[in-house]
Amino acid sequence: MAGGPVFPAKGGKEYPGNLTLYVLATCVVAAMGGLIFGYDIGISGGVTSMPMFLSRFFPEVYKKETEDKSTNQYCKFDSVTLTLFTSSLYLAALVSSLVASSVTRKFGRKLSMFFGGTLFCAGALINAFAKNVAMLIIGRILLGFGIGFANQSVPLYLSEMAPYRYRGALNIGFQLSITFGILVANILNYFFANIHNWGWRLSLGGAMVPAIIISIGALILPDTPNSLIERGKHEEALTKLRRVRGVEDVEEEFKDLVHASDTSKLVEHPWRNLLERKYRPHLTIAIAIPFFQQLTGINVIMFYAPVLFKTIGFKDNASLMSAVITGVVNVVATCVSIYGVDKWGRRFLFLEGGAQMFICQVAVALCIGLKFGVSGNVQFLPQWYAIVVVLFICIYVAAFAWSWGPLGWLVPSEIFPLEIRSAAQSITVSVNMFFTFIIAQIFLSMLCHLKFGLFLFFGFFVLIMSGFVFFFLPETKGIPIEEMSTVWKSHWFWGRYIPDDEQPRGAGALEMGRN
Repeated sequence: MAGGPVFPAKGGKEYPGNLTLYVLATCVVAAMGGLIFGYDIGISGGVTSMPMFLSRFFPEVYKKETEDKSTNQYCKFDSVTLTLFTSSLYLAALVSSLVASSVTRKFGRKLSMFFGGTLFCAGALINAFAKNVAMLIIGRILLGFGIGFANQSVPLYLSEMAPYRYRGALNIGFQLSITFGILVANILNYFFANIHNWGWRLSLGGAMVPAIIISIGALILPDTPNSLIERGKHEEALTKLRRVRGVEDVEEEFKDLVHASDTSKLVEHPWRNLLERKYRPHLTIAIAIPFFQQLTGINVIMFYAPVLFKTIGFKDNASLMSAVITGVVNVVATCVSIYGVDKWGRRFLFLEGGAQMFICQVAVALCIGLKFGVSGNVQFLPQWYAIVVVLFICIYVAAFAWSWGPLGWLVPSEIFPLEIRSAAQSITVSVNMFFTFIIAQIFLSMLCHLKFGLFLFFGFFVLIMSGFVFFFLPETKGIPIEEMSTVWKSHWFWGRYIPDDEQPRGAGALEMGRN
């Protein structure tokens, strides 16, 4: 089988059910959890490019930008303290996502979402009234705790609530909320930047709005049938499953969910069980997908879009407007993924997006390299040239938004069996947050040292991760979440790790029912 990947044939179990208005409404509300993550990604880059914010908290950066014209364009914003302001959030999110695993497993997805919203709201409030850098970083840490809880629970909630035929589209609602949050943050930054002295406070304090939305949403949302079964509420789970699916005939799916739950209860230490041989494919994907997602370089664009555009020669308002443009592209392209993920499949979007991102990263590196060279002494780009750079960046953002952006959250959330689902999702979030922290912390220094070669650095990893997807990521389109073991068993490489007696949840449940 060394000649290449073999993909599982379509088929397997089909559960009755419809995409009801009830499910659609609950998934839309739950997906709002992505707003807090997106708003933070968008707001931090804009705020760190505002002169009044820099002069108050990071005077050495402000001085380099406004007074020291000899500073290399690539190195204007190189400051460990400035990047710590952005990146401290993601280290906090890493820690809280591990705690969130136990909360999600024992008390349900809703409580984790509620904790996420309230912690994020507290962080936004502290940042809005910050008097010094210490207050800023304390606020950022609370924001990170909130994001860790929300990112751990929301994708699980969406994958469990959605009918399997629509799981991809509904789960990507989380990514759509992230992109919408980024867009709103960029627009607010553009207008608040013109408010002298305290515009940055409005930008940072505005994070309370999406935090309140997800907190209230978590209180009114129903529990998923999976979570109710996991906590022993079988009658309530059966009633909820009928309402969720919009049909009475849900006994077969219910039996499979109960069997999956019974199996999960036999697992006393889900973290330890993740290391078992039969979970090696799951653990690899839980680590590789978020790792590669961050090494696409997207957060370089989204965190620091205004800073980046300013660095390559845009003026203050022009850099903020360019960030707004990329935000609009991000939202529109994510809608393409919602339309196509259950139609074209996960692998196609991953591979097409990777090819498009690679081409654009090479093009941006050439454009910036030809104009700035290594010295970086050019102060501003000609208008037509700047438009070309923004165009390539927008095409790159579009590729990410319909591939690695949403699928980086969707695929890990749908491939884990219930017995390790919460723990494995925490691994996914933790890896994502860890490498987001690393990239955020070292990006400005990397830009200073690698210069335009930074885009080639990320382009190289896009090639690597596209190869990984081609050979090692099976297609999960149209597979019920509790039937996912068939995907691994029939894969050309991962099949060797799945025991021969391992069978789909449904098959086991039905066999038990007959006996």
